[in-house]
Amino acid sequence: MKNPLDSVGLTVTLGVVFAIVIMLLPMTPGGDFSHLSLARWAHIVVGIFWIGLLYYFNVAQTPALAAANADKGGPGGAGILKYVAPRALLWFRWTALATWITGAWLLDVRLVDAFLLREGSVVIGLGAWMGTIMLLNVWLLIWPNQKKVLGMVAATDEEKAKARRTAALTSRVNFLLSFPMLLCMGGSAHGLPF
Repeated sequence: MKNPLDSVGLTVTLGVVFAIVIMLLPMTPGGDFSHLSLARWAHIVVGIFWIGLLYYFNVAQTPALAAANADKGGPGGAGILKYVAPRALLWFRWTALATWITGAWLLDVRLVDAFLLREGSVVIGLGAWMGTIMLLNVWLLIWPNQKKVLGMVAATDEEKAKARRTAALTSRVNFLLSFPMLLCMGGSAHGLPF
């Protein structure tokens, strides 16, 4: 029998099943799980995937690729570009979308109030707007440009250089926005007065 921990997919599946089992256990009064509890949990899980990859790209992969490309005697970054980046970008863009969708689900009836920054929803609304901008950056700027960089779309060397710069700067904007966005999300969820 294969160990399920040898497979990322099986590990994720088992983690989700284990979480659902916990949600179905009888809880103390006031501790029951609702659809919004499920939404919050899903939003947190996919949000950690997305923001974790964003941080990985900005603090590990991009600097490592720059160092690998500058090292004329080294192996270069071909392995990262061929095997790591496409897989990481797949998870990155789909968890970005899943984070936005679960965030909208979590906002529920407050969705419109949040996006209109109405009284009582300003903090979460600011977070939702930053998350939306970040999502659009992923799908409209980062991913189309990364496809050129990775050779998934035909591009000249000049077009690849421009695409690399656009994707890098847009990713850096998302990295910057992630800090106040997380402040707004956490502050709103925990009733902090800012």
